[in-house]
Amino acid sequence: MNGPLLFLPLIPLLPFAGFLLNGLFGSRLPKALVTLIALLAPLGSLAIVAHDAYLFWSGAITFPVIEQGAPTWISVGTLHVDFGFVLDQLSLTMLLIITGVGFLIHIYSAGYMAHEKGYWRYFAYLNLFLFFMIVLVLAGNALLMFVGWEGVGLASYLLIGFWFQKTSAADAGKKAFVVNRIGDFGFLIGMFLLLANFGTLTFSEIATKIGENPGWTGGVLTCIAICLFVGAAGKSAQIPLYVWLPDAMEGPTPVSALIHAATMVTAGVYMIARSHAIFDRSPVALSVVAIIGAATALFAATMGLVQTDIKRVLAYSTISQLGYMFLGCGVMAYSAGVFHLMTHAFFKALLFLAAGSVIHGIGGEQDLRKMGGLRKKLPVTFWTMTAGVFAIAGAPFLSAFYSKDAILYAAFQQGTFGRVLWAVGLFTALLTSFYMFRLWYLAFFGKQRAPELHPHESPWSMLGPLVILALLSIGGGWIGIEKFSEWLAPAVGTHAVEAAGGIPEWAFSVIAVSMGLIGWLVAHVLYFAKPDQPAKLAGSFSVPYKVLVNKYWVDEIYNALIVKPLLMISRFLLEWVVEFAIIGGVVWLLAGIALLTGAILQKWQSGNLRSYAAWLAAGAAALLLFAGAVLLAANGVDIKWAGWK
Repeated sequence: MNGPLLFLPLIPLLPFAGFLLNGLFGSRLPKALVTLIALLAPLGSLAIVAHDAYLFWSGAITFPVIEQGAPTWISVGTLHVDFGFVLDQLSLTMLLIITGVGFLIHIYSAGYMAHEKGYWRYFAYLNLFLFFMIVLVLAGNALLMFVGWEGVGLASYLLIGFWFQKTSAADAGKKAFVVNRIGDFGFLIGMFLLLANFGTLTFSEIATKIGENPGWTGGVLTCIAICLFVGAAGKSAQIPLYVWLPDAMEGPTPVSALIHAATMVTAGVYMIARSHAIFDRSPVALSVVAIIGAATALFAATMGLVQTDIKRVLAYSTISQLGYMFLGCGVMAYSAGVFHLMTHAFFKALLFLAAGSVIHGIGGEQDLRKMGGLRKKLPVTFWTMTAGVFAIAGAPFLSAFYSKDAILYAAFQQGTFGRVLWAVGLFTALLTSFYMFRLWYLAFFGKQRAPELHPHESPWSMLGPLVILALLSIGGGWIGIEKFSEWLAPAVGTHAVEAAGGIPEWAFSVIAVSMGLIGWLVAHVLYFAKPDQPAKLAGSFSVPYKVLVNKYWVDEIYNALIVKPLLMISRFLLEWVVEFAIIGGVVWLLAGIALLTGAILQKWQSGNLRSYAAWLAAGAAALLLFAGAVLLAANGVDIKWAGWK
């Protein structure tokens, strides 16, 4: 490639080098050196990404930049797949989020995990996670993206199960791995369909071929889009494959922040935005994406209302916010969906890391019912988390105020169908505000409900990233959806926006803010002014409360309908087909042959000397006859016995 150097391969290779160094030698290195290696890897990647962004904004390069001369991976007939990377507005935005937020989480981890025995192993896994996510984002074709796609699944398994001595952590890691494999099967089928119908897996070539056929809609494109969405639903925890994400809280809190904010769960949204040319030609697939997104947003928000584990509240919040992003993509507002992805990365990383600071400050306790009165003991944590709570609630002029409203406004413009989605999203915003302010009041206000806890503020290695993320959560949306859409338009396309029935856009913002305000007021009454009321309400509405506490028994239903039958079938196949029929059959066959052979040989071993002599004479005669026949044949004598010729 001519022109300024972009160093694209170095962006993923630096974290991979950090993984190799700490993974191979970390157990023998001083902790300070392990930390240095772990932090320099994402910092180097961030510096290169910032350098490339500067080159674009200064006019030194133009997008898209397709890496030339990349090593060939597969070359069979007309199929050519290489290891080439593509840098455009969409991938650059994602890289800034991944490396920027990821680097802050690495810094935070140095303080949070300082006393862990597997310190070097943790940072090796963390660097590996960044490597695979960067590969996923930079990939210029679906197959290379799939490598990163599977890689983040592997890294998440390692990080969620980091404390593998705990059964719950090991099980959570396995659950995340298995559920994601279900979604990945859909992605694989989608890739096979792409290859069969386009003859290529390169995104730019697919988009070009679709552009050359303006009449090509629905049909096979719908099948491809639905298959890709199944993969996205697994990675980004949408109905029905969301069940792995709440259990992922068993991992260290910085891992939760990395998975939920900057990396794995955003992969599905990114993949749909990257494949927008396919989805644009399938109204059915877009409707599926929008409906599943809206349903997931509402469904997860209802479960977040009653959670008592501070991290699980945020986990269901993540699922809900991802639903908003898919809703945006489903109404072809890809820029709004990615905009919310960006702002969500800021405030969700902040919320998780602030929750980690709370947990760290009270000795590992995560139950909101045992907290209270922490705002004076943890002042920096309180104020930074306050910024995150107000941001996610959609407070005016904070980050989510711009991105979430852009999604809802785009949904309203899609006729009656879109207005139903808008109403669902609006009600979800009310629920979001309520459960986040509920968390805020339970953790930081009132009296301390567990006197045995001795709160203390976290070190600045943890608080520093909180302050930076708080500033980003406040001002991360100030660029505005118009400028952000203009920035992303070359990568995700421009889609016409119709007038929303003559209603000014600011009116929609007022309605959305009102929903957030109502949620705050209800939380204020129940958890600050009248803290005895929640228990009374739970008793009065015991049935719906029990349904929400038990998370609609979805895990139990899956266990009864899918997991247990599969285990029964597996045990049957293993115990009866494999062990009894195959292995046992072979053993019985060999034993039978041995017994039969023994029975035959036993006849020869009679102990009668005259019998032995007779057998010896018969054997000798047979040998003499055979030897004589061989000698005669060797001398050319034609042997003819009766009946033989």
